[in-house]
Amino acid sequence: MPIPVYVFTGFLDAGKTKFIQETLEDPRFNAGERTLLLVFEEGEEEYDLSALPGKNVFMEVLDQDQVTAKDLFALQKRYKAQRVVAELNGMKLVGDLYQRFPDTWAIAQEVMFADANTILQYNANMRNLVVDKLSGCEMVVFNRVAPGADTMPLHKLARAVNRRVDILYEDTAGNSTFDDVVDPLPFDVNAPVIQVGDEDYGLWYRDISEEPEKYAGKTVRFKAQVARLRRSKAGMFAPGRFVMTCCVEDIQFCGLPCRYAKAESLPDRSWVTVQADIAVEKHPLYHGKDGPVLTARTVQPAPPAAQEVVTF
Repeated sequence: MPIPVYVFTGFLDAGKTKFIQETLEDPRFNAGERTLLLVFEEGEEEYDLSALPGKNVFMEVLDQDQVTAKDLFALQKRYKAQRVVAELNGMKLVGDLYQRFPDTWAIAQEVMFADANTILQYNANMRNLVVDKLSGCEMVVFNRVAPGADTMPLHKLARAVNRRVDILYEDTAGNSTFDDVVDPLPFDVNAPVIQVGDEDYGLWYRDISEEPEKYAGKTVRFKAQVARLRRSKAGMFAPGRFVMTCCVEDIQFCGLPCRYAKAESLPDRSWVTVQADIAVEKHPLYHGKDGPVLTARTVQPAPPAAQEVVTF
């Protein structure tokens, strides 16, 4: 049986330690399970294991850069841990650590904590670290919000990276409120032909990748560049765009497999306008899972988009 791992991310003094302490003190979460508490960042707040309901939590302070899968598995065995709670270092990339988790560990939940007074500044100066944490979390908690403050900048920050993340605001008066703002997509998913604007390709690509079933059986029209798929069969290409999530270093080409009888005649990286029907099926690009696959009705030459690299 996989070992569930509860991950808490965020920058220093964002409130991670306090929340974890309170969670471990709550008998609804801590009913006696042997818990390995991994601390990869030490702030001013300290853990008080004596306040916990039982002697079932075992804390280890580790270096997030140096720890190995072998080290983590050894700790799990030493304490006979049934689960893991991990407080991560905000200045490190989450994915780097996940790659060193033992194969028997599975992420059960990932929550990000952010100080509402500083997170926008972090985003301006270290956006790659902010995006790294927002993109994988299930919920982000913006705490220390002034009562009555405008939370829309925080909402936009979270939604620009992760459209599915739950957003919770905690104000300085002790009140908690879930974000209930509904973000309409900038294109009509129910139109006879979904028209994706040049500037909206990134949002559409992310949406169809996350919820392909929503687009099954529909027709879409968008501008893209021609790319070839690795080990692609004849009559297939991948129309797509270069997308930048946070900074120049993370620009990547985001395209979808598309059937088109004349695919071999399309010059690589040329601009085209594609109108295609959408199906959800298996393709090597999706490693055995179902995903969106296009069948082109028309592929026409087009001028380059005004902004060649799409951003959010």
